[in-house]
Amino acid sequence: MTTLTLHATGPLAPAEAWERYAEPARWPTWAPQITGVQVPEPRLRAGLEGRVRGPLGLVLPFVVESVDEVARRWAWTVSAGPVRLHLVHWVSDGPDGGSTTGLRIRGPLPVVLGYAPLAQLAISRLVQPLD
Repeated sequence: MTTLTLHATGPLAPAEAWERYAEPARWPTWAPQITGVQVPEPRLRAGLEGRVRGPLGLVLPFVVESVDEVARRWAWTVSAGPVRLHLVHWVSDGPDGGSTTGLRIRGPLPVVLGYAPLAQLAISRLVQPLD
C-alpha cells in the first residue's frame, strides 16, 4: 500500500468548492473521469453507498466513511473487485483568496500512480469556475 497527497488552488470560493463535493450529482461537472453517480440521497453523509460510473462503462461501488461539513472534509472507499482505494478530500481557504483542495489517495502503488494524473486534473477543475 502507498499513500499520495495532491493539492490544487484556484479562484473558486471554498463554500462553492465544498458544495461540488457534497452533492454527488455535480461530480461529473468537474471530474472528467466520472460520467455519472448513482446514490439514493442528494448529499454526502457517512454511510452513504453508491456507484460511480467511469469511461468504457466501468461502474465502481463506493462507501462514504466520514463527512465533516464544518471542516469541509470527507472520506470514501472505492472498490474495483479486490482492489480498494481510500480517498480523503478537503477544502480550505486559498493563500490569496479562493480555495485550496487536497486529496490523499491510499491503495496499491500501481493503482494510486495510475489514478493520480486523473485525480490531479479533477481537483484542479474543482477549484475553477465552470465554463
